[in-house]
Formats: sequence, structure tokens, C-alpha cells
Amino acid sequence: MKNYRLLLLAASVALLAGCPTDSDDDDPAPPEETFATFSVEVKNTSANQPLSPLAVIGHSSDYQLFTIGEPASEALEMLAESGDNSALLNKQIEGVSVQMAGSGVIPPSGNDTVTVTMDTSASPYLSVASMLVNTNDAFVAETAMDLASLAVGESVRIAMPAWDSGTEANDEAAETIPGPAAGGEGFNSARDDNDRVSFHAGVISKDDGLDTSVLDATHRFQNPAAQLIITRTE
Repeated sequence: MKNYRLLLLAASVALLAGCPTDSDDDDPAPPEETFATFSVEVKNTSANQPLSPLAVIGHSSDYQLFTIGEPASEALEMLAESGDNSALLNKQIEGVSVQMAGSGVIPPSGNDTVTVTMDTSASPYLSVASMLVNTNDAFVAETAMDLASLAVGESVRIAMPAWDSGTEANDEAAETIPGPAAGGEGFNSARDDNDRVSFHAGVISKDDGLDTSVLDATHRFQNPAAQLIITRTE
């Protein structure tokens, strides 16, 4: 009788060993994808500073367009010195899920709108940048805006500051201004300024006494230099 009970106990243990445990159900489920669509509009509020085609980037916290006081990336340098957004919109950038270019140059008082759809559960952040083309290396930008909590129909309006990429000296010379004021050189990999991103102090211009400047009083700008309006549409 004793041996029979031992056999029953052994069989029960074997049966239990083959059953799934509760721990199999404790694995966290992957976050549910939450797609949202946004209208991203930039209005040029400067007097005589065309803006280069927009770079609009949806991303996770692993990506940062720039950090104040730190050197600009070469991709940002290219945009800030020449208006070329192609390096920023490189599909191999870690943490970036959405990359969109604007439709073209935004003239003073003009605007451009880009529509983006993002998975806000994984990549809730948006960054936007554009060059003030009648400058050496000034750009307007907002970085890492968290859109996860924006409801359908809601909008945010942001005054976009003008930044100095710190990669090219602000000499305002004809050969170094790529915009219509001069048609000079755009991107140059050599860095001859303080090599850190900061608020832009504005141009001086020949009307203010800088004899070597190709710019005049109409090219002056103050912060902010553009307006950003983001609306969730879906």
C-alpha cells in the first residue's frame, strides 16, 4: 500500500512538472502601437530671410537634433550653412522613425506645411529645422517636442528661435552667404567659429557699419524668426 502511494505521488509530480506555470503569463506585453497624424506648419516671420526647405523628423528619445552649448552635428552644419537638409533626412539615423522634407523655400511672410504620421508609443518626439539663407549659419529649429498627449483637433503654437550653429564665422561676406543676397559658398566642413550651438545674436549688416557685409538692414532678424503650428488631425 505504501509503495502504491509513492507511485501516485511520483506521477502527480511528473504531471505538474509538465504543466505551464503562471510565470509564463507574466511577460510584459509589447506596447500597443498608437499612430497619430499631425499637420506641421512653419510660417516665416522675418523681413527678408527666406527659409530653406524644412527638415521634419519624428523620433524617440535616442535622437537629439542638437544640444545647446554643444557642437552641431555635420548634418546640422550642412543645413545651417547651405540649407541642404539631405543629411538630416538620412534614413539610417538611430532613433528616427519619420523623415519628411518641406516642399521648397519659404519666402518672408510665406509658409509651408508637412503632414507626418507617427507611432507616438515608440517615437513621440518631433524636431523641425530650416536655415535662414541670407546668413552664414543661422537656422530656426525646435527639437524633441513631445506630441504623445496632443488630442485630435488640438494645436500647439511655438515661436521658433534663430540659432547659430557655431560652425562658420558670421562675417556676412559675399563669398560666404549662400542666399539670394550674395549667392556665395554654402557648406564648408572647416569650422572657424566657437563650435557650439547658441542663440543667434542677429546680423550686423553694412547699414550698421560693417563695411565687408553684403547684407543690409532688411536682412536683420530678431528671435523668434518663424512660427511653428502643430495640429493633430487624426
